[in-house]
Amino acid sequence: MSTIKLLLADDERAFLDTMTKRLEKRKIIVSAVYSGKDALVELGKNNKIEVVLLDVKMPGMDGMETLAEIKKAFPLVEVIMLTGHATVETAIDGMKLGAFDYLMKPCDIELLLTKVQEAASKKKKHEEKIIEARIKEITERQI
Repeated sequence: MSTIKLLLADDERAFLDTMTKRLEKRKIIVSAVYSGKDALVELGKNNKIEVVLLDVKMPGMDGMETLAEIKKAFPLVEVIMLTGHATVETAIDGMKLGAFDYLMKPCDIELLLTKVQEAASKKKKHEEKIIEARIKEITERQI
């Protein structure tokens, strides 16, 4: 399996630093930012990011607003929502906006890794389908 490129967006520095270290120990390439706005900037600069771990409650642009903007600008990037304040309503809203999954903080690292791997795999499959469709389109034009 190839190395996963992940963006972690959370305003809690201690959580962000700890989670970055834990993920990097597991050979995941992590970019870390402290806000939704910074997450969008980083995605614009780094088109290799496959999965975003996104905190729901952040000052300024919250996780739901950020999720909506990510899905608009980077529709193939998968987003896993993280929160310490989960409600069924926010989980449903996140899924409606296109979140891959919704996890409670603190979450089990093995569960998180499984979700990250599933999300990255989903993104790769979508990209492969797009490439196949483009190849088919090109070859049909040449016939």
